[in-house]
Amino acid sequence: MASLPVVAIIGRPNTGKSTLFNRLARTRKAIECDIPGTTRDHVSHRMHSEKVDYLLIDTGGMGTGTDDTAFEEDVFAQSMLAIAHADVIVFLVSSREELTADDHKIIDILRKKRRKHVPVILVISKADDRSLLDTLQGQYFSLGIAQDIIPVSAVHLHGTDELEATIERTLLSMHFGKSLPEGNAADRTPRIAIVGKPNVGKSSIVNAMMAEPDRERSPLLVSPIAGTTRDAVDTTIHYQGKPYVLVDTAGLKKHARTTREVEQYATMRTIQAIAECDIALLVLDGTAPLSQQDKRIAGMVIEAGKGLILLVNKSDAMTTAERKKVVEELPLLMPFCKFASVLAVSAKTKTGLLSMFELIEKVQRNRLRRISTPELRRWFQRVVHGQPMGEIARCKFITQADEIPPTFVLFVKNPSRVGVTQLRFMENRIRETFGFEGTPIRWITKSVERETA
Repeated sequence: MASLPVVAIIGRPNTGKSTLFNRLARTRKAIECDIPGTTRDHVSHRMHSEKVDYLLIDTGGMGTGTDDTAFEEDVFAQSMLAIAHADVIVFLVSSREELTADDHKIIDILRKKRRKHVPVILVISKADDRSLLDTLQGQYFSLGIAQDIIPVSAVHLHGTDELEATIERTLLSMHFGKSLPEGNAADRTPRIAIVGKPNVGKSSIVNAMMAEPDRERSPLLVSPIAGTTRDAVDTTIHYQGKPYVLVDTAGLKKHARTTREVEQYATMRTIQAIAECDIALLVLDGTAPLSQQDKRIAGMVIEAGKGLILLVNKSDAMTTAERKKVVEELPLLMPFCKFASVLAVSAKTKTGLLSMFELIEKVQRNRLRRISTPELRRWFQRVVHGQPMGEIARCKFITQADEIPPTFVLFVKNPSRVGVTQLRFMENRIRETFGFEGTPIRWITKSVERETA
């Protein structure tokens, strides 16, 4: 499977990168993700259009903006890697002020450091005063770094459609196109990304599942030194005659500790592996306390809409009572992903590894599961009857959208009045009835008046 092209948004702090990213990715979801420790340094979203798919990445601001020099250096290193490895670069400058020293530094980097074939789209952000645009566009064209210059007001949605079209046109000119549609997931070999912190046993788990001859021909590097696996490695494994592609990824580290360029690159590749997989196996060290980084990685998987299985590794080092306690406590410690399947395994003794394939098949079926509209409507009437559901109680229609993960659309009079608590209640009830173990669920609220107009 060809890797998704990467479109990286760069710029100095406070130019509106995150706002633009959110507008393009349409990440204001009905249910906000309340995952502790989630940061904006490695935010990504898989973009779909009629002709091309790509991975949109938001980076931290390049330049001064905080009193934390180490943090700024780390963010700068990450952005440099985005410049070095992205297929298209979206560079933001602010229309509300003259080019700063940090802007000029980025411009100089783009001239000298980016790969020659990588196009730059310069975005003039916060472009609410249209009278200044002619002057600004002429000024920026003279810099000679961008093929396209697009004024954008992300707050007022001006220019975002043009920017999307420009990105797509640029990628198509570079011979990128559509990846295999996720709707065909049942007909292709499942891609399973193995993710987690460094040194939790990810490569050891893959090695343990490989037949001896395969291990000899294509060994994965297994080492007690944290961070041995720097890149994503694909391994095809057959179980009961069915192939599975396992993608072993580099361990994700906390931002503050990710100071070396190789670690930044590993993180980018892991983000890409999650975007391209069907199901992610999050490997946890059962002998160590659950960390904020474990939660952050789980959040990345959920935000990407992928299936999620929690593998509690090193179960051989725990008593039966200890294993039971860890498995039972995980949903309490990670309530935002309590839908995930949990399995205690041991890479050392191979305990539980075969059961993993049964869970993969179950989760994949749930990701592809569709509930008929009549059945959904009957379920909905049972659920909302006698419940203080506010705007949802006046829902005119409910259906399941044809996409992965399972996505349900509610047609209501006023979508803005649908609260997070109400949607969480709906999710809990729909899981009680239909299961959907191992897969996130998405909710979309649409105006019934707009749709029927």
